[in-house]
Amino acid sequence: MANVRDLKKDINYVLGDIIEAVYVWEYSNTDKDTKKSEAIIDEAIATFDELITKANDKSVENKKSHFKAIRNDLESKGRALIEKINKLG
Repeated sequence: MANVRDLKKDINYVLGDIIEAVYVWEYSNTDKDTKKSEAIIDEAIATFDELITKANDKSVENKKSHFKAIRNDLESKGRALIEKINKLG
């Protein structure tokens, strides 16, 4: 099992890439309203905060299942954010 540091890096990279994709969309579509894209960025930041808080939780009894749940959460929320980006077009 990967360590907590790697999990935190994954969270940072995935959500950072999603935010970067939104910025690229905004740059490519300067004529469109950015309210929806800004909401996606806000959601990505909130997801980052939530997942990092869960990763830093030291009071967990079964660490393996806890970190697996965080990874699954990252994957599902990341996919949902990517779907929102794809629907911006």
